[in-house]
Amino acid sequence: MQELRGAVYLADDAIDESRLIGGRHVVKSDIHSWHLLVLDRDGAVCACTRYRHHPARVQFSNLAVAESPLASCSLWGRKVRSAVENEVSLSRCMDLPFVELGGWAIASEIRYTVEALRMVLAAYAFFRIFGGAVGLATATVRHSSASILRRIGGQPLQHDDQQVPSYIDRQYKCAMEILRFYSWAPNARYDLWIREIEKDILSTPVISGSSAALSTKMCCPSQMSLVPGFARPEHSR
Repeated sequence: MQELRGAVYLADDAIDESRLIGGRHVVKSDIHSWHLLVLDRDGAVCACTRYRHHPARVQFSNLAVAESPLASCSLWGRKVRSAVENEVSLSRCMDLPFVELGGWAIASEIRYTVEALRMVLAAYAFFRIFGGAVGLATATVRHSSASILRRIGGQPLQHDDQQVPSYIDRQYKCAMEILRFYSWAPNARYDLWIREIEKDILSTPVISGSSAALSTKMCCPSQMSLVPGFARPEHSR
């Protein structure tokens, strides 16, 4: 999964080779997250996304969105923090998990296929399996990723009546948007697909490992880390 991310981000000129560890794109949140994986017919990972489930009392400073350039902007920083804290409060009031989605990577051969869309819809299916969720995602404008997420139900983050604008992430050299997701409010046209994917997920293999073991393996570039997640056996044509 980390090798796929590294290869895709490198090809997109989002990162340079100095950001990779043995060809892998590694971030700290990987070992604390679920990873939704799509395998091709040869068993290789061809798409992935990360699902980070936060505790109910999570602080803004502990969220990935707090590291975005917009969060430290003199004009928008305070507004972004307030908007995100409102979403966290909503999840708490509804007794639902607050999650962050990220780490999107899709191999070029399936980038504009139905399977790429199914992987995004799988995030909603995952929400529902956990009993619902309020979520955030920082999505790139590159390859129309943000517009696809909006089409299936993602909504721009808002502060009062102001929409939080897109921003340039210099770390990944691209324009980004902050989108919010509610498990109960996907685009209705995709609801049947999401229900079908839920059934698939319940019978899909899960790879897991202890945090201690993961931390040890993450320090060694020559070893593949096992992370909580699941993988579809094959992608559709």
